[in-house]
Amino acid sequence: MESAKGMVLSWINSNQYWMLAIFLIVLATAVAAWLFGRFVQRLQLRAEKTVNAWDDALVGALTPPGPVLIWLLGLTVAAGRAGKATGAEVFDLATPVRDVGVILAIAWFAWRFSHNIEQNLRDPRYMGKPMDTTTVRAMGKLVRASILITAAMVIMQYFQYSISGILAFGGIGGLAIGFAAKDLLANFFGGLMIYLDRPFSVGDWVRSPDKEIEGTVEDIGWRLTRIRTFDKRPLYIPNGIFTQIAVENPSRMLNRRIYETIGIRYEDAPLMSAIVADVKAMLQRHPEIDTNQTLIVNFNSFAPSSLDFFIYTFTKTTEWVRYHEIKQDILLTILKIIEGHGASCAFPTSTLHIAEIPALRGEAVLDS
Repeated sequence: MESAKGMVLSWINSNQYWMLAIFLIVLATAVAAWLFGRFVQRLQLRAEKTVNAWDDALVGALTPPGPVLIWLLGLTVAAGRAGKATGAEVFDLATPVRDVGVILAIAWFAWRFSHNIEQNLRDPRYMGKPMDTTTVRAMGKLVRASILITAAMVIMQYFQYSISGILAFGGIGGLAIGFAAKDLLANFFGGLMIYLDRPFSVGDWVRSPDKEIEGTVEDIGWRLTRIRTFDKRPLYIPNGIFTQIAVENPSRMLNRRIYETIGIRYEDAPLMSAIVADVKAMLQRHPEIDTNQTLIVNFNSFAPSSLDFFIYTFTKTTEWVRYHEIKQDILLTILKIIEGHGASCAFPTSTLHIAEIPALRGEAVLDS
């Protein structure tokens, strides 16, 4: 009886010991996670005092991957201790779960860090001159794709899958996949060409004379480019299309052109020379006209109802709304110049010439 009682007490004491150990491990894990959170808060306060895209991105990437990693390590250690005490086979999974979890946590941190860097490099608060949005997005996508592939290959290697075999299969199966997904690959390489050649960027106004495409670029993905038309409809275009069509990018024009034909009446022909001279002088003095570009004002043609002269010049601004304000001011000033010379703008007219009608025979008899 005494021996049995001693065995029971020994089992209770050992049972209480490992449970106490697990409790202490979980408590230490909670304290470590709390201390880590306080540490990150201190780092964040320091980072906010500096204008640096990298330290803010690093601090922002520490949570939640950091606390998750701490809890993962603590709980797997506790599970391993419980497995030794109880002999339950389920706790044998603690080691592979811990190893894979560490890999995923590191990949998660790297993913968040690259995403934060991508956002900061386009933020004028951190960059005096923000980097090109299209370039930054392309680099960010490539980095994150590399992180995912690397993490997947490390996990597969951990579980003793042959990476070389998978790569060899990819080389053989690539041909079949290439034929089956040629459109997908065409769109992928089309997106790659957009990133490399940069015919347009996010925010640019583009249009194509070959297709009914016109609007503002909102997003350039690896397969599709999203364009917002001027009536606010989204237009999704496969990137492979851009390798087959011509694309205009009016957002990158240096100037906007004003090209108008104006007609005066034929009876104002003696005033044409003075009107043309005054209009040209007005354009040369106008503060919004780029006189370094071509500037032409000349009598152009004898139209059916008017004598026409044309103006050909360029504004300094490329902004659409401002351009039309300048154009309106110039056209109104030309009207004043024409009226100031006592002339008028012509409008379509028709002149009917009626030949003399010969006298009827009956009228001739009556007259006789």
